[in-house]
Amino acid sequence: MVLPHVEGLMKRYDIIIVGAGASGVFMSYELAKLNADAKILMIDKGAPLHKRQCPIKLGAKNCVKCSPCHIMNGYGGAGTLSDGKYNITTQFGGDLHAYVGVDKAMELMEYVDEVLCSMGGADAKLYSTASSDLKTMALRNDLHLLEAKVRHLGTDRNVKILGKMFEFCEDKIETKFYTTISDVDMEEDGSFVVKTEDGEKFGCSDLILATGRSGSKWGSQVCDKFGIKQKKNRVDIGVRVELPAEIFKHITDDVYESKIVYKTDKYNDMVRTFCMNPYGEVVAENTNGIVTVNGHSYADPALRTENTNFALLVSNKFTEPFEDSNEYGESIAKLSNMLGGGVLLQRFGDLVKGRRSSARRMEKCFTRPTLQATPGDLSLVIPKRQLDNIIEMIYALDKIAPGTANEDTLLYGVEVKFYNSKIEVDENLKTKVDGLYALGDGSGVTHSLSQASASGVYVARIMAEKYGCK
Repeated sequence: MVLPHVEGLMKRYDIIIVGAGASGVFMSYELAKLNADAKILMIDKGAPLHKRQCPIKLGAKNCVKCSPCHIMNGYGGAGTLSDGKYNITTQFGGDLHAYVGVDKAMELMEYVDEVLCSMGGADAKLYSTASSDLKTMALRNDLHLLEAKVRHLGTDRNVKILGKMFEFCEDKIETKFYTTISDVDMEEDGSFVVKTEDGEKFGCSDLILATGRSGSKWGSQVCDKFGIKQKKNRVDIGVRVELPAEIFKHITDDVYESKIVYKTDKYNDMVRTFCMNPYGEVVAENTNGIVTVNGHSYADPALRTENTNFALLVSNKFTEPFEDSNEYGESIAKLSNMLGGGVLLQRFGDLVKGRRSSARRMEKCFTRPTLQATPGDLSLVIPKRQLDNIIEMIYALDKIAPGTANEDTLLYGVEVKFYNSKIEVDENLKTKVDGLYALGDGSGVTHSLSQASASGVYVARIMAEKYGCK
């Protein structure tokens, strides 16, 4: 239900959820399912599900920097138009288990999977990376495979599921899109006043920060205002690799998503694969005006491409005197945007030979790119240490997937994974301010669809217990 604008009036609610990403969506779903006896509003600066259309999909040649970005914002958050990959594990994807316990975290993620299946995801295969053959092959080559169960919905199926979830909640949870919050105040009685850029005001007893990564700066500002401690997190910097699907077919057909970690010989740094998309496409995304790269894939065979793509990421965390990891990642992404007008593209063969990829060289490339990007030289953008790590990792992967280090393997840059500062919360994901909660990727506690969704369910149950059920 979309609220009308009432000038000069402040509507009051029991609960306001800021952000309609994975955590906000699953929190609203669980509150609706439990029929919580509370008046609830969910606010998002993005668009309703049916209006989330990236201009590139509609024919634009490059990212036009929509504000807000339709890929990153709107109902379902950044996960909506992703490939809909849910990793059920505590080995990666966040630290929810550190707050609620390993057993509870796994139980919540299994429940999220049950909900997705009930909404149309049951036909999506549940993979497991606990493959002894792949794990053994990786170990023999000094690579380490992390274990998880993986439900891959695909972008197309994921959107349909989210549509059903919205319909389920529509009559019980009020939703307001295209709304940017400018400030949050607290009244004398301890309740909150949420102010929007359009001059609207909404009051509530419990305020839920579920802003996701794109709302990280705003969430940090709210925490600073209320004196809530935050711990700087890491930033992951790397490239998106694209190559013929046949090269990784023996892995992706078996486990689909393989999280492989490698410790480099040269620097002793950790490099990992991330977000593998068999038969997928590379996409550009806009985070706070900075264009980076990501990958999607589909369930419908008719929408599949001939390529597989995945990220190779190097983690970076800083100490005194510089601690802002995200600012470091942003500066590198801005440099890529400056040189390439957006995303840069380079053949692996050109990179190791120390030459830029030109339009002429790309015409001779056997691997056809799925994203139109600017041919260039990634060594002018990515720092030497990270680039050396990535090159070493590609040669390591070539041992278990021969062809990874081919000259025509494509590298898109840069891919940056910004992690929000970890907000100080207790075992209920509540801050030191009574009634103020932080969950999902926006809290820095989770880094994945499964864990973010699980955190939403968890806090919804706490709220249902507080307000009771009708």
